[in-house]
Amino acid sequence: MDDGADLVSTLHNEYKSELDKVIGGTEETTTGVIRLRAMAKDGVLGYPVIAVNDSMTKYLFDNRYGTGQSTIDGILRATNYLISGSNFVVFGFGWCGKGVAKRASGMGARVIVVETDPVRALEAAMEGYAVMPKKKASGIGDIFITVTGDKWIITGKEMELMKDNVIIGNSGHFNVEIKLEDLEEMSVSKKEIRENVTRHEFKNGKRINLLGGGRLVNLSCAEGHPAIVMDMSFADQANAAVYLTREADKMDKKVYTLPVEIDREIARLKLKTMGIEIDDLTEEQKKYLSSWGEGT
Repeated sequence: MDDGADLVSTLHNEYKSELDKVIGGTEETTTGVIRLRAMAKDGVLGYPVIAVNDSMTKYLFDNRYGTGQSTIDGILRATNYLISGSNFVVFGFGWCGKGVAKRASGMGARVIVVETDPVRALEAAMEGYAVMPKKKASGIGDIFITVTGDKWIITGKEMELMKDNVIIGNSGHFNVEIKLEDLEEMSVSKKEIRENVTRHEFKNGKRINLLGGGRLVNLSCAEGHPAIVMDMSFADQANAAVYLTREADKMDKKVYTLPVEIDREIARLKLKTMGIEIDDLTEEQKKYLSSWGEGT
């Protein structure tokens, strides 16, 4: 069971001789799945992997609601900053970015989304968020959170444009989204003004407050996602492991998605724990939905 493809990278780089003993793996994160698909494309993946992150009961809930809440929780614990009325810049509008933007907006922030994907940018605009290039957003924001899974999203170029005393943090998987080398090079002094808040001061007196050393703000400054949303992700992981014990010998060395019937069963069980009941389709309704001959 992997998170961010850290284990699979170690196995493939340092323990290649042991790969034939692994029947399969599972991956928890968007970042990890991207790396695994790249490995499979290049023909170097040593065993089949189930992309748990691609399960609906994972990305629609853990990524969106878990990351959204825990990121805001980390910011508040570290800074005690008033979100309401602030200009809150979210870099990336994937499922995690959607969650962060929604929670920030719900607390009264003016949310700005920075995206490179036109579909996601359009979606953010339709949700009512301001969408703009990062060069423009850099001079407006009070709080900046990266949630892209890519590196060097906030660099020295953006820092030069920022207002005095802004807050910057990362809620993507690795600590490379903020180019820390640029921040260090541009700083004439730095000081930890609160636990997990380092204030960097530039030659012109401008201050930038870095959260959690650029690491995941929801983990470095808070406690991560609530267990009540992680339970579905762990159920996905457990079911994926069981599925692999049965099916791995029939699977190629590729990245797979957990069967949808397992995904839906996890959702059904989650509803049950929440005391929620739903209806079932009748046989006639199922037939109608699956047929081309009834109605047009």
